[in-house]
Amino acid sequence: MKFGYARVSTHEQILDLQIDALRAAGCERIYQEKASGSKAERPELLRMLDQLRTGDTVIIWKLDRLGRSLAHLIKLVSDLEDQGVGLLSLNDPIDTTTPQGRLVFRIFASLAEFERDVIRERTMAGVASARRRGRLLGRPKGLTKQAEQKARLAESLYKDENFSVEQIVRELHISKTTLYKYLRHRGVSVGTIQS
Repeated sequence: MKFGYARVSTHEQILDLQIDALRAAGCERIYQEKASGSKAERPELLRMLDQLRTGDTVIIWKLDRLGRSLAHLIKLVSDLEDQGVGLLSLNDPIDTTTPQGRLVFRIFASLAEFERDVIRERTMAGVASARRRGRLLGRPKGLTKQAEQKARLAESLYKDENFSVEQIVRELHISKTTLYKYLRHRGVSVGTIQS
């Protein structure tokens, strides 16, 4: 049986193009989802995966519609292969129902893994080089000059006790989290006035 899976990232996007292509490819059932690719919770994808049996084929518009990341995609395809389920991408040269398609997918996966390893090695070499030169790595400590000014103002308004937390954050155009961060930075004990 041919199963289709269509996904768009936002509710403003439309699934029609993918669904039309999946129908034209002969999908008997199409699962549709409006969810970010990075989102772990995708109930329609899980529902489809539960329905699959040996000999079935999952058809997708593009590989990026299926996996959250390359690692997730590789795991999904490996799990499908273990189940005897094929994967066909309409816009990528991937069709794991054929030996050539499985080979292409494995080459893509190997190249992606190689690229990750090269990036990791370059990053580690750059960090080691920076440390040897005595450079400090990471985000600089403290606040910018503008944030420091807002922190002083936040402290004086907070200590005044005539202003609620809501009034202070509204006046300074900052969040409560930022206000408390500023107060901690200034050494002010938080919790002395009610919001």
